[in-house]
Formats: sequence, C-alpha cells, structure tokens
Amino acid sequence: MKKRMAAILFIILSLAIAGCSSNDEAEGEDDKPTLTFGVTPWTSTVPPTKIAEKILEDMGYEVEETEAETGAIYTGMSTGDIDVFMDSWFPNQKQYVEEYEDDIEDVAVSYDDADSGMVVPDYMDDIEDVGDLKGKEDLVDNEIYGIDAGDPAMENMEKVIDAYDLDLELITSSEASMLSAAEDKIENEEPVVFYGWRPHSMFQDFDLHILSNEDAPGDFFSGSSVNVIVPKDLEEEAPEAYEFLSNWSISLDDLEKMIAEIDDGADADDVTDEWMDDHQDEIDEMMP
Repeated sequence: MKKRMAAILFIILSLAIAGCSSNDEAEGEDDKPTLTFGVTPWTSTVPPTKIAEKILEDMGYEVEETEAETGAIYTGMSTGDIDVFMDSWFPNQKQYVEEYEDDIEDVAVSYDDADSGMVVPDYMDDIEDVGDLKGKEDLVDNEIYGIDAGDPAMENMEKVIDAYDLDLELITSSEASMLSAAEDKIENEEPVVFYGWRPHSMFQDFDLHILSNEDAPGDFFSGSSVNVIVPKDLEEEAPEAYEFLSNWSISLDDLEKMIAEIDDGADADDVTDEWMDDHQDEIDEMMP
C-alpha cells in the first residue's frame, strides 16, 4: 500500500512539474507583450530606437512605434500607451521624469557626453560665449532659430536670452525647418544663431561651435546625458526586455556617424544593421 501511494504521489508530482515547465515556457515565448517605442522628430532618436527594436525582436518581442513630440511621449508612458523612450535628455527633460515619477523611471544612461545650446558658425569667431552676442543682436536680425516650442530646451533657450538680456526673438519650428533656415545663412556666410546639440550631423555638415554660458545665473546648457525611460510596470510585464534596456549603452561617436549616414540618404535599417554586425560583443554584454 505504501509503495502504491508513493508511486501515485510521484506521478502527481511529475505531472505538476511538467505543467509548471509548460506554463513557464509559454510565458517565455507566447506571452511576451508588444512593446511600443516613442519616437520624436529628432534624428538622434532613430539609430538607438532601431537597434533596440531589432534586438528585442530577436528576443521574441513584437515592437511598434508611435511618433510624437516630447511631452506627448512622456504622457503616453505614464498612461501605458508607450513602453520605451530611448532619447531622454537630462537635465533638459528631467522635469517630465519628475512630473510622472509615480509611473515612469530612468533605467539606463545611453551616453553621457552630449552637449547642447546656442550654436554659431565658426566664421563668427568673435562669438564664443552667449554674452558676446550682447549689443550685436542686429547681426542676426534679432532672431535665433529653435526647434518645436513644446521642447523643454526651448524653455531653457528663453531663460538664457532673458538672463543675458538679449534683444533676440526665438523662432520655433521643426528641426528640419530650423536647419534649413540656418543652412541658407551658412551657405552665404551670414551671421546666424540657432539651437544645436550633439550627437547631430550638423557638426559634420558645417563648422560650428556651441556657445558657452558660464556667466548665466543658472545651469541651462551645461552638458547632458541621454537616458532610457520606461514605465515602472515594464519590469513585471516584460522582465527580459527591462533587463536588456537597463544594460543599454552606445557611444556618441558611433551614434553621430550613423545619424550622418542616414541624413545623407542611407537607409536607417541598413545603417543600424551594419552597426550591430560590427558591435556584437557589446550587444552580448547588454543581453539578460
């Protein structure tokens, strides 16, 4: 009788273990959620987003993209409509992370040597600091070109203008429109001031320098890190994706090179595929 009971218990236990294994396998493959990436109009967003998407697809996830301006992407992450944003600039966008701190989190530094601020062509060699523009605003028709008005960097730009008491009007538009206006001026070697940041192909296309603002009463453009932001529930819903994204990093030089190639007409998928082929060891280190 004891042997019979032991045999029955053994069979029951074996079936239970098999059932658990089957469920675990199903969760590992079939139950992986679709991940939605937020994509801004900035060129710096494209390569890291493409690479992360391809790696996650290789891990068994389906991915989608939602194109939106900065504020809408953070709102989408707080409501669960967006799962990943690869291009969060600190400190310029830190306010959004603080605003939605109950719902989203910063999980990785993509690269920490980014820079941004007011940019002028190198032929304006007497303008090195924002303060050098004081009294010379008419050289640039009292205008400075910027990107979309909803971006926090434009708020900082207004603060810098006020801090230096510059007679400049900030003209906001899309990134493409801003660069087109700046390019028209640069081609004729006319003075121009606009918003610039690295990584960006503008620094490979033109000879530019970012103006210092050391005398400003505030830390407006002092260098940036670019971070990966996800909803707080991603760790529970997609643990492998969360771990990979927490390990994510890429060099600014590699990123700027890819951006320039894409801007020159290369296909973004081809460019990012080439990077992945050349950096498999780095990818392996990011994997769960």
